[in-house]
Amino acid sequence: MSERQIFIFGAGYSGKAFARANTDAATILGTTRSAEKFEALRRAGIAPLLFDGALTGEIGEALRKTTHLVISVAPEEAGDPVLNAARAAISQMPALEWIGYLSTVGVYGNYDGAWVDETALCRPVSKRSVMRVAAEQDWLKLGRDIGRPVAILRLSGIYGPGRNALVNLENGTARRLVKPDQVFNRIHCDDIAGALWQLMDGNAGGIFNVTDDLPAPPQDVVAYAAALMGIKPPPEIPFDAAQLSPMARSFYGENKRVANAAIKAAGYRFRFPDYRSALDHMWASGDWRDGEPRSPMKR
Repeated sequence: MSERQIFIFGAGYSGKAFARANTDAATILGTTRSAEKFEALRRAGIAPLLFDGALTGEIGEALRKTTHLVISVAPEEAGDPVLNAARAAISQMPALEWIGYLSTVGVYGNYDGAWVDETALCRPVSKRSVMRVAAEQDWLKLGRDIGRPVAILRLSGIYGPGRNALVNLENGTARRLVKPDQVFNRIHCDDIAGALWQLMDGNAGGIFNVTDDLPAPPQDVVAYAAALMGIKPPPEIPFDAAQLSPMARSFYGENKRVANAAIKAAGYRFRFPDYRSALDHMWASGDWRDGEPRSPMKR
């Protein structure tokens, strides 16, 4: 176990949660585009490196010692930035045992509220999701070419400390948009971390929906958080009357309920199987703002 070295391309919100969950299990390195973020990575237990789309000697040296590779970098029109820069280096990593790629349930597109699992046809609507499908296929092909398992984790809406309805209510940005019959799945960052460790420890490859058990209307989440805080929720806003960015509006163009049986079959048990249990925990522990526990009534 002490010889395991994990390298995270794109050590952002989910990558830091992954590292914090098990800092003693391995040496963990991770990239960011800005040296200003180095200290935040160090606090999470990650040795920071710069990656702006070019493979540096420092990264190349780290890859040669890496046993487990995690990719959390969004694809671009020119393709996957990590593969574009480091495909040859990754193909020749002598110690590599496993690859994990963080994707999105957006690859399924719109199913008008029906349930989808990993066998469902990918019919992405947005350009970013079209690029995700292509990136998934590129990573799976690389895994086949080099004989290493690749786990694709399709994530739903990510939340957790510092990124949740409680924070949005406190800072005044929470809105209750109502589109009839619209639901979304969500996933707490701790469950992304847990699923990654589970698949890594099991050396498991394949496609896994990493998402909660309770697809729900977004306005219900805001109302539940407001009740926890003892405040009045913001008024409901009809979707058709809402002022939204094109990206925000595109999210509402996809409506599906995402099933998660595959990751459970791989042995993972969710810490927060629905938004209620997660919000209850964050409010009670006081870690909802930034992950630092404090009294829930400290305002």
